[in-house]
Amino acid sequence: MGEIEGFITLLQAACADDKVNAPLAKLLSMPDGVRRTLVYSWVSDLVTKGAPREFVEAIACLHDDAVAEKAYEVIYRCRR
Repeated sequence: MGEIEGFITLLQAACADDKVNAPLAKLLSMPDGVRRTLVYSWVSDLVTKGAPREFVEAIACLHDDAVAEKAYEVIYRCRR
């Protein structure tokens, strides 16, 4: 359940703050293979640095193509 809550919080932050939205939109607009590679590296880096578990899980959700596509739709709509 924390995974979903963290993911929702990430999307809410992206809608509320352009400093979160812009880089997330950039990541989500990349080709799937590139995005998955970057997400994997980012998650590994977050784990190494001891980032909060919910945040790490939220970022890890973006590895899934369907989830990333839906996240892009959500943050695109709130940018308008």
